[in-house]
Amino acid sequence: MPEPAKSAPKKGSKKAVTETAGKGGKKRKRSRKESYAMYVHPDIGISSKAIGIMNSFVNDIFERIAGESSRLAHYNKRSTITSREIQTAVRLLLPGELAKHAV
Repeated sequence: MPEPAKSAPKKGSKKAVTETAGKGGKKRKRSRKESYAMYVHPDIGISSKAIGIMNSFVNDIFERIAGESSRLAHYNKRSTITSREIQTAVRLLLPGELAKHAV
């Protein structure tokens, strides 16, 4: 007799769900999707679309700062990205007041 199928997880479930992979009985974990959503205060009302937009924005800025910091370290013949490279990259990338207050 075939095994009963597991019910699908709820849309808002937070834990990684394991699924059966057929007769072998081996379980496979879902791949984890990293997001900055957990850094939003629970009292703040923000839609999932807005969270997606903010997530891609933060990832984009992170990539830019990391790339610029890497370039700066390479120009100065350094093998380590320190806070100084990060600060300089932020000053170069962010406009006006944002750069001033970010540092």
